[in-house]
Amino acid sequence: MLQNGPGLGGQKLNGQVIIAELLRNMELGAFEMAYSTLLPCVFSVYLNPEDYTRLRGVFQFVADDARRALGARVAELNNVPSRFALKKKQSREYRIAAKDWVIEFFADNESAVPVGDVEIHSELSESAEPTFRGTRTTLMDREPSVTGSVRPATGPTETRKQGDRIFAEIRYEDESGPQLFLVTQNQVRIGRGAEDEPMDLAIYTNDEVSREHMQLRRDAATGQFFIVDRSTNGTWLDGKRLKRDQELPLPERAEIGLADVLTLVFQVRR
Repeated sequence: MLQNGPGLGGQKLNGQVIIAELLRNMELGAFEMAYSTLLPCVFSVYLNPEDYTRLRGVFQFVADDARRALGARVAELNNVPSRFALKKKQSREYRIAAKDWVIEFFADNESAVPVGDVEIHSELSESAEPTFRGTRTTLMDREPSVTGSVRPATGPTETRKQGDRIFAEIRYEDESGPQLFLVTQNQVRIGRGAEDEPMDLAIYTNDEVSREHMQLRRDAATGQFFIVDRSTNGTWLDGKRLKRDQELPLPERAEIGLADVLTLVFQVRR
């Protein structure tokens, strides 16, 4: 969980705090490659409705200042060798996959974001593919609200549609931090995914996890969940490796290991 930021202690949320959180989100969402590092460049900033109403008249000014600060930080990073560059004795270029930074502000209408807090969802490019994303961060010490993939940067959306029934939850931590996936459908495809193979739950991790690693299926009549392994490097259910393509009942609470890389904690909701 992320540490508390400067906006705590009863202070009102202001532009300086928002910009500092954008900078922190950008660096936490860095995507390392062989010779360069991509930084998130598309940011959706969610505020409590009270803060959103109070600040809505200055969002454009905050965004303009933030673009200057983000650009200055990238220039600074490109003048300072990264810890990866020191190990490999090579320079690593920091850049973004767009012509400019995209920063949009939204009111959180589900009251998941407290007054004085800010929740930022970022993407590495404007295409916003599930396997090509940045990260999610909050100012206060709390878990970002999310169902499924990252909220799109094209407009405000709720974390889930009102009236959707939550059948189960899946908690895990991948390379973008702690995650919570709320299961509202009867079939969930899980894996790294790809541009031509989107997943219901896209895991941000290395290629030890298959593009489609496993599936969960819920029997609508009984509510029973089932699991099936589709991977190359294996899926473990409570410590026991599953046979590929063999569907088995899933306990109401279970730990699911993906290729010895990460663990999903599955829990049925009643």
